[in-house]
Amino acid sequence: MKERSAAECCPTPNTEPDLRPVEGQEADEELAALAKAVGHPARVQILRLLAHRTSCVCGDIVDELPLAQSTVSQHLKVLKEAGLIRGEVDGPRVCYCIEPRALRRLKVLVAGL
Repeated sequence: MKERSAAECCPTPNTEPDLRPVEGQEADEELAALAKAVGHPARVQILRLLAHRTSCVCGDIVDELPLAQSTVSQHLKVLKEAGLIRGEVDGPRVCYCIEPRALRRLKVLVAGL
């Protein structure tokens, strides 16, 4: 797996505290959307893979998972659309990294249950 430093492919993550409420209709909808995004074991594996790295993962996440490239691409798309990961085009490949603020938000929303 090819790796680059986070500064090379992903913008600096926002470290400001998220003061949005963890209860109410908007928070419930946000939690449901994030839960849906992590509602597949392969997407959980991808998040774990990216979360345990201090650098971006470029190229084949496929090498780490027993799935076809097209299936991994679909899972990455779901995670990116939910805002849980970021991906930057780097020539012919895409460099992926975790979106720490979104992951923190998911944890806060789940803890608020």
